[in-house]
This record gives sequence, structure tokens and C-alpha cells, in this order.
Amino acid sequence: MISPVAWVRGRLGERGLALAVLVGLLALAVVPLVALPAVRCEVFGAGCREPRPELRADPVAARKEPTPVEAATRGSYVALGDSYSAGLGAEATVADKNPLARCHRTSKAYYHEVARAFRFAKGTSFWACSGATITDFLNGRSGEPPQLGRISPDTSLVTLSIGGNDVGFSQVLSGCVVKMPWSRRCTRQGEDVAGRMAELRQSLPDLLDKITARAPRARVVLMGYPKAFSEVSGVDGDNITVDDQRWLNARAYDLSRLIRASAQEADARIAARNGQGSVEFVDAYSAFAGHEVGSRDAYMNGLLLNLSAFSAEPRSYHPTIAGQRALAGLFVEQIKKGPGRPLA
Repeated sequence: MISPVAWVRGRLGERGLALAVLVGLLALAVVPLVALPAVRCEVFGAGCREPRPELRADPVAARKEPTPVEAATRGSYVALGDSYSAGLGAEATVADKNPLARCHRTSKAYYHEVARAFRFAKGTSFWACSGATITDFLNGRSGEPPQLGRISPDTSLVTLSIGGNDVGFSQVLSGCVVKMPWSRRCTRQGEDVAGRMAELRQSLPDLLDKITARAPRARVVLMGYPKAFSEVSGVDGDNITVDDQRWLNARAYDLSRLIRASAQEADARIAARNGQGSVEFVDAYSAFAGHEVGSRDAYMNGLLLNLSAFSAEPRSYHPTIAGQRALAGLFVEQIKKGPGRPLA
């Protein structure tokens, strides 16, 4: 019987047999290579590439923290607080001087300069009310609804002054200025002031928590109170001695320290829970340095006496137009600077 090799040799001859063997070996080598896509592309230059794994963005790395101004302006700006925010004492127009105005909001209050300094995505509003206490802030005053209700989740900036009426500074000043035979000395009101300060130390943190709960993304910028007196004798004939002036300035300093501590604690609570907003303090104690009552160019009104009622007018010892401008500068600076920590 003829073997297959002999049969092929017989048909093709020696050279044909060698060629057939070579073709067979090439087929055995190439077919496995062609079966592997990556190798096929590399060997034959087919222009294809092995697919790479899909790249996915890291959501944490991709998230960009807003700048302080971006955080403050992405929503609405609401100005709240008492007479120092309403602008009482900085009257410039007939409407400003309207005695029937409920809250005495004036055209020269610092709110207006802050509102012009930045572009707020959802607008601005002005609801500060002269004479407001924390109770008024929560429940309303002079026929107006509660200031707390003026803010919402869309609020991105709140400016605020509060606390002066809670510790009774207007009554204290009246007692220092309008001295009756039966009235106590100015500095003997210290015990009453200390008691009201202790109450404010409890109520102010609660108020700040309520504000940040209603406006969780807002930067809340809380102002202290300026030093009012130059501590020199003969202050516009207002009957306040140098000792009284020093004592009153010291009480304003104590109040500002209390407000600062409350703001810092509220901000720490937000940071601890990775919240989006902030509570910041604007130190206005030295805002009128060299321009206190008794100076040549005062940023604070002196005594304005209502002779018919024998009492100090509400505008007494409140910032003038220049004083409100100085306060506006402090707020604008703080809004640009931020709380000193990342804002979500």
C-alpha cells in the first residue's frame, strides 16, 4: 500500500512536497495569531487598538469649592436687624424723616451699599427694623411680620445687627443723659446690664440656629456694635462724664465679645456637620475710631433731646450717614474675605 507521503511525492515531486510542507507550517503559525485581536492588530498593522477601560471622574475631586463671593451671591441677600441696620440716624430724604415710618429704614443704611457692591442672583431685600429685639425678630414688630420669615433656602447672604435692645442700651443711655434727682448714677446700672447680657448669651445662639436652619446655604454676617464715645469732657453738652463714657464704651465692648463668641460657636456647629453656610462676625467696635461722639467729625449722632417729652430722641447715639458708610465698608470686606474656612 502506498503511503500518503509517497503519493504526494509521486504527484508533486520533491520540490512540490517541500513547498506543501512549508505552506502547512505557515498556516499553523498564522491562524492562532489571526485569532487573537490584539496580536492581529500588532502583526498586520490593522489600525486597531485594544479598548481601554472607561475613565470615570472622581466626584469628590471634581467638586469645586465656591469662592466667598460666589457663595454669598448665588441666591438672595436679606438685610435684617435693629436700628443700626435699619439706618436710624442717617436720614437724607423726606421719606427717611417720616415720623410715621414703622421701622425707620433709611436710604443711607449700609444695606444699600452692600446691595450695590455685588450682583445677587436672586435679588436683595431690606427688612431691618428699629427697636427690634430677638423676640421681635421671631414674632414681628410695628405691624410687620417676623424678620425670621424673610429668609428661605434661596437666601445666600444675611447681614444682621441684634442684641443692643435686648440688653437695654437705649434705656441705659437715657439714664446716663437725663439725670433726675431720683435716678441712679449711670454706672450703677451695671447689675441690670449684666443680667440682660446673661439672658442674651442664651437667646442669641438659639436665634442663629433658627436662621441657619431656614437658610442652610446662607452666609450669615453678624455685626458687633461700635464704640460711641471719644472719652473726652464736654461732649456736646450731653451731660455724660468721662467716667460715664468709659463705662458705656466698655459695655459696648462686652456686648461685641458676646456676639463674637455666639457667632464663632454657631459657625463651628455648621462646620462640624459639614454644612453649606456659615456664621461670621464683623467687629465694628473700632469702626468709628477718631470719629466718636465728641470728635470734630463724628460718625455717631450725639444727644438729640426731645424737650417736650424731656427724653432723648431715638436717633441719638446712632450712626450718621458717614457712620453707615463705614459700616458698609466692613461688611463688603467681610463678604469678600469669607469665614476663613472652605464653603461647600
